[in-house]
Amino acid sequence: MVWRAAEPSDLAWIEALLFSHIEGAMFLIGNLRDHGFGSDHPHGLTLWVREARDGVFGITNSGSVMMMAPDATRRDWREAGQLLAGRDVTAVLGKAMQARRFIAANDIGDHPCQLDRDDPGFVLDLRDVSVEMRPEEALVSLAEAPRGLVEGWRAAYEVEVLNAAPDAARDKARHDIATYIARDSHRVLTVQGEPVAMSGFNTAFDEAVQVGGVYTPPMLRGRGYARRVVGRHLLEARERGARQGVLFAAGKDAARAYRALGFQPADAFALVLFSTPAQICAGRVEDVR
Repeated sequence: MVWRAAEPSDLAWIEALLFSHIEGAMFLIGNLRDHGFGSDHPHGLTLWVREARDGVFGITNSGSVMMMAPDATRRDWREAGQLLAGRDVTAVLGKAMQARRFIAANDIGDHPCQLDRDDPGFVLDLRDVSVEMRPEEALVSLAEAPRGLVEGWRAAYEVEVLNAAPDAARDKARHDIATYIARDSHRVLTVQGEPVAMSGFNTAFDEAVQVGGVYTPPMLRGRGYARRVVGRHLLEARERGARQGVLFAAGKDAARAYRALGFQPADAFALVLFSTPAQICAGRVEDVR
């Protein structure tokens, strides 16, 4: 068997592997650092590693599969899937080539999806951030913005970007905004005191941050607000010591904005969110070539 259960003693080399492929590994790093091994938190991970110490994959308690194993074969991904046989799989997240191979090897590609998309990835050395600073604009914490407004923005983001149902999006937005305020993970750009755009960090470490949840209302788009809210938020992270920024872009307009900030293209990232949990059927790994 190419995979074995991860142990706490594996953490050092796992982190080294993940940081060497950081553009596709921030969720894994974040879950590991926040919850470690054996947590009962929804984002807590059950984790397996390759004996060769060149790959890792896992599933959260809520059913999200994540991986970083650049050299894994179709047979390896089938074997990984067999370790999950009978468990609910709610999402597959990872570098697109690896995620797609995992899905294909385990015959879950036809399962109904809320979202099934490969987004272009980007990386940035934060020393190279380039952002215009306008005197009439300010960056404020999420807690300083009108609560109802940012909850509405977050709900709209869930519908527009993640294909969520409106009712579910509103409920999730209330929870998300409360979480973001508690974590102080998001910022709002204002123009003469009026909120115009929002930026967030999905995960943030001393070393790096992953940008996510960027939103500008449709009537305010095309004015550079998203670019400047992200840029100013990254400057904050740099001042705290972070050295790298990563993200994946949901659309050509977003990609152009990130390039203008200095981001460089990286591998595509797959986001596959199943409409209902999928299950991998038990079978013979030997049948996979």
